[in-house]
Formats: sequence, C-alpha cells, structure tokens
Amino acid sequence: QVQLVESGGGLVQAGGSLRLSCAASGRTFNTYPMGWFRQAPGKEREFVAGIRWSFGPTYYNDSVKGRFTISRDNARNTVYLQMNSLKPEDTAVYYCAATPDLVVTTEAVRYHYWGQGTQVTVSS
Repeated sequence: QVQLVESGGGLVQAGGSLRLSCAASGRTFNTYPMGWFRQAPGKEREFVAGIRWSFGPTYYNDSVKGRFTISRDNARNTVYLQMNSLKPEDTAVYYCAATPDLVVTTEAVRYHYWGQGTQVTVSS
C-alpha cells in the first residue's frame, strides 16, 4: 500500500518556476514507477512525466519537454516535479501517482495510488 501527498503548488506568473513534491509512505514505495498527471477544468487528466527508478529513464509529455524535470529520492520517499518556463496553459491540478506495473505508463487507469492533488495557476 502507498499513500501520496503532494505539495508545492501555487500562483505564479508566466515564465516563472515551481517545484512540486510528492511525499510517499509505504514500505514498497521505491519499487513503484511514479508519474505526475494534471487535469485542467473541463479536460481529461493527462500524463505529464514519469520515472521508473532513481537513475532510470524519465518520460515526458511533449508539451512539457525541456521545461519540466521529474526526479525521485527514494531515501526521502519523495518524487519531485521541477517546472520552469511555466505557461498559462500549464494551469491545472497536478497529481502524483504510483503504478504497480514494472514500467512507466501514460495511462492514468494503470496507476492504482493517487495523491489529493495540488493546484498550479499560471497567470499571463
């Protein structure tokens, strides 16, 4: 079992930066691939970034490549999403999630554990 709690959201101007954190509890945390998703009002939840292991490959939605960086610190049971050069279209509730699959997937239904979400608002 994994419990996830996000933090770090807020209001920022376009071009600014935020770092989201996802604190996990559960003894098997470091065996789960992790993902960040986001959901804007009236839109479906979409994959943002994913990471398998601390030093494994990372995966990104094309819309955030080069601007966002996902990382994890298994010693601290925490996953991070560094977001730079933010745009108004990045405004959404951001969720971290864990999947029992062996690899990162972009499909939200494959993630069994979810945090409560943190709001990111980017003003123009």
